This record gives sequence, C-alpha cells and structure tokens, in this order.
Amino acid sequence: MFQIALFEPQIAPNTGNIIRLAANNGCKLHLIEPLGFSLDEKQVRRAGLDYHDLANIQIHKNFSEFQAAVAGNRVIACTTRGTCHHSDIRYQADDVLLFGAETHGLSTEAMESVEPALRIKIPMMESNRSLNLSNSVAIISYEAWRQLGYAGAN
Repeated sequence: MFQIALFEPQIAPNTGNIIRLAANNGCKLHLIEPLGFSLDEKQVRRAGLDYHDLANIQIHKNFSEFQAAVAGNRVIACTTRGTCHHSDIRYQADDVLLFGAETHGLSTEAMESVEPALRIKIPMMESNRSLNLSNSVAIISYEAWRQLGYAGAN
C-alpha cells in the first residue's frame, strides 16, 4: 500500500484528521519534524480519536532521516507548484505521497529531491491559494487508492 508523508505539519487538527484517514485507507503515515504541535495535544487526539492505535505512524527527526526510511520507494510531491494534476499520474503500491506544511509547503530541499514529473497538484480555480491540508491528503490518497483497486477495502 502507498504511504503518506507530512513535511513539518503545523496544525494539530489537520494531523489528527490525517491520522484517521491513514487508518481508514491502510496507509503508513510519516511525520517529518519539526511539528508545530505535540502529538499529545487535545486537538490531535480528538480528531484521531479511536484511530490513533489503528494508524501506522513513523516520526522522523528531519527530512534526511525520512529519505533514508523510504529509500527505494518512489516519492511524489503533492504541491501547488506541481507540474501535472493528481489524476494524471499512475500510482504504484509503494509510492510515498509527500505533502508540505500548511504555512510554508515543502522546503527547497524536499522539492528538489523529487523529479519534476512527480510533482503533482490538485486542480483549483486560478485565483485561489490552496486547499486545506487534510482535504488535499484525502483527495490525492483516495485517487491513488482507487487506481490500486481499493486494495484491502471491504
């Protein structure tokens, strides 16, 4: 199954929602520090209530540690600066979907580590900045899962 990675997430309720999402679509969730909150915060627990124990979560001290953990997997940068739409790519079971922080997106280092053809975006009206992080993760992860035949779903 593909994996989800959050680069320096800043908003506790978004991460809580994504913990719940990852548990429900069977994805491993990578959290790349620094985090803008503690995983013990009430908002994370409330949003991920009853799912935190079901989610497969790995925390990385920095981007380099994350890269080492996913070495050999194809990393896809999910960014407003993408070169193609999220539905134009053919997802593979071992893909890692990398999302940037709510406040500053992906760092230059993270963006440059992904080849331009693997930088994807969700189509939006031209005058808008971006979607909420947990909404973006849901849109892209469910498209990837759909393409993989909803592996493991009932």
